[in-house]
Amino acid sequence: MRFGFLGPVQAHQDDGTPVDLGGPKVRTLLALLAAEAGRIVPAEALLDGLYADTPPEGAANALQSQVSRLRRVLGPGLVEFHPTGYRLAVDPSTVDAHRFAALAADGRAALDRGEHLAAEENLTAALALWRGEPPAELGPSRWPELHLTAIEDHARAALALGRPGLVPALREHLGAHPLRERLWALLIRAQLADGRPAEALSAFEQARTRLAEELGADPSAELAEAHRLALRGDDRRVTPLPAQLTSFIGRADELTRVRALLREHRLVTLTGPGGAGKTRLAIEAAADTPACFLALAPLTEGADLPRALLAALGAREGARDPLDRLRAALADRPPLLVLDNCEHLIQPVAELTADLLRANPALRVLATSREGLGITGEARHPVPSLEPLAAAALFTDRARAADPGHDPAAHPDLVEGICQALDGLPLAIELAAARVRTLPVAQIAARLDDRFGLLARGERTAAARHRSLRGVVEWSWDLLDGPERVLAGRLTVFAGGATLPALTEVCAVPTCSAR
Repeated sequence: MRFGFLGPVQAHQDDGTPVDLGGPKVRTLLALLAAEAGRIVPAEALLDGLYADTPPEGAANALQSQVSRLRRVLGPGLVEFHPTGYRLAVDPSTVDAHRFAALAADGRAALDRGEHLAAEENLTAALALWRGEPPAELGPSRWPELHLTAIEDHARAALALGRPGLVPALREHLGAHPLRERLWALLIRAQLADGRPAEALSAFEQARTRLAEELGADPSAELAEAHRLALRGDDRRVTPLPAQLTSFIGRADELTRVRALLREHRLVTLTGPGGAGKTRLAIEAAADTPACFLALAPLTEGADLPRALLAALGAREGARDPLDRLRAALADRPPLLVLDNCEHLIQPVAELTADLLRANPALRVLATSREGLGITGEARHPVPSLEPLAAAALFTDRARAADPGHDPAAHPDLVEGICQALDGLPLAIELAAARVRTLPVAQIAARLDDRFGLLARGERTAAARHRSLRGVVEWSWDLLDGPERVLAGRLTVFAGGATLPALTEVCAVPTCSAR
């Protein structure tokens, strides 16, 4: 059975059937017991809640009568008698208020850890349980303050995640709590995030005036900081993570691992060949925290890096040296920097990243690259090919999206063969799955001997290196120097694995640079 007193007192069977609780006294008694679910409530406290200052003659008998009525509607065993009072013998998690408190606490803890998506989910679930104020008979309680704090924490998480449209709800809450400084600070930040700095400054003046007139107090540090941001027009509009149009398949364990690495290390680099899914994994891993995304593939010169990062952070260059401006821009509430496709600018990216990490102890960086940045403290996570089951699931999902009338699951052996032939490489699998618009699965499998010709037409809006399998290989090939290309060519004689002596005999190139 489940119970609720955040709003009208209610009880439901496990299947959702409502329980008819009867009159107001029985409902009040249930609320008093549910507020202390699992613990003994003294008889005196129950009498005070039921009758206040006007207990009837024979108050103990009156209380026992109400307990008997409650037992009849709830069934046996739930309301226990003890020498000092009564106990609702249920787990606190069956009561909406206790579930609310637990979810709100989890949300705040996630917020403090910087896990904003998890915080938002917990706080959304908590606020959904709130149907209104608890019964007045409970007297002054912690629940209204917990509710207001959860509202503020939820707004803080939503702001960190770049959620729009927070201003109307915050204004509504301020109408009921006009002296709540944290609400004012959140309103100012929300107005800045919506690109309304003039309204943010006006809101601060309203808050300052009201606090001075009604409390004789100056703005708190949090409100003053929001004012400072409004004065400089800083809405922190960093370049967000790219929105994804497809489902994320097959890397749940890796996602957990990368998020754990981000909690433990300030620099995490996802490494692997082109098309392995490094970018997508990085985007998913960064989704629960404020992040700034910078795609490096369009850049051709390392000198462009500081200005490109300033633009991604939404910071103005000004007259100062771009690197100094970058350090200043990251000094206040630095986001997680996601640097995507670092391999063609590996040296300048490594130098800039090391400089910024040294300058700001709170900064964290998640990079994707064909090779690691080679910085002290870097945690590398190689992104492998997909396991067979995950690869088949990816092909099936993308093929159904390409042609909803097509069911590749009807040909599991063919799908498995295609994925195996493509080495479980996510981009190659997606390119193959897109061909179901024009070719049956059997034909796709049969034509993989000419995979560069078969997988030559990907998404038109994708970067050139992701539109075809040839583009993926060419991007990697162009990054190699002369000796490395010789080594890569010699490796092609091995159809499968090879021993170290065989590799040394066939592939040894004394002048090849080590990477």
